[in-house]
Amino acid sequence: MSARARYFVALLGLGLWLRSPAPASEGSQSVAVAAASDLVFCLPALHAAFAKTEPSVALRATTGSSGNFFAQITHGAPFDVFLSADLSYPRALIAAGGADEKSLTLYGIGRLVAWTTRADLDPAGDLAAFVRSPHVRRLAIANPAHAPYGRAAREALTSLGVWAEAQPKLVLGDNIAQAAQFVQTGHADAGIVALALVLGAPTRETGRWAEIPAKLHAPLEQGAVLTTRGAANPAAVRYLAFLRTPAARAVFERYGFRLPQ
Repeated sequence: MSARARYFVALLGLGLWLRSPAPASEGSQSVAVAAASDLVFCLPALHAAFAKTEPSVALRATTGSSGNFFAQITHGAPFDVFLSADLSYPRALIAAGGADEKSLTLYGIGRLVAWTTRADLDPAGDLAAFVRSPHVRRLAIANPAHAPYGRAAREALTSLGVWAEAQPKLVLGDNIAQAAQFVQTGHADAGIVALALVLGAPTRETGRWAEIPAKLHAPLEQGAVLTTRGAANPAAVRYLAFLRTPAARAVFERYGFRLPQ
């Protein structure tokens, strides 16, 4: 395995822990962030921008499946901020009394791409024909049971009329980052993954990708919310407010997270 592939595997493991670049001083505050795994490359840049204005705040971020985080926070996991790959989980957390309704923030619309690292495959053009191709023996997607990108992939394949044909080929990742990992390491011939992961290093220079038309699936409206614990943490409140600033917006845009006009 190449050094680039090893880096990708290490980065997209079970979780990603990040801290603000500057060491926190004694008595400084910390913020625990649960983030959808499509943010795995976006978060370092986002947190570096936050650290410029809040150098004394220590950030701890873990990436994973939005559905799994919802379950964990509901059962008392000590997170202050939840960045979900769709709005349904933050809204459900609010309904369950685990998050602050006023803090709910739409930070971007996620986008799906078909991606392969194989030189003999090209996802551009007819996506249904690409999925049906005998050369695509294994197709990676996130698990639709708890991953919003997996649900969107299923919707897109259903819209194209190829969901039944795709099912025997599917390799399910626990989250969208793991699905991308399967493609990167060759455990899948192709995958339907998040644009943000393709735009982030090292996948941007690897293989070929084509964006899947948004009309084929429900919008991936991605939202952030303060948990009940986070609402009582002034540093978490400031972090959530930062996500609405032009500096944060520029980072989100860089990784393909646009907002509706």
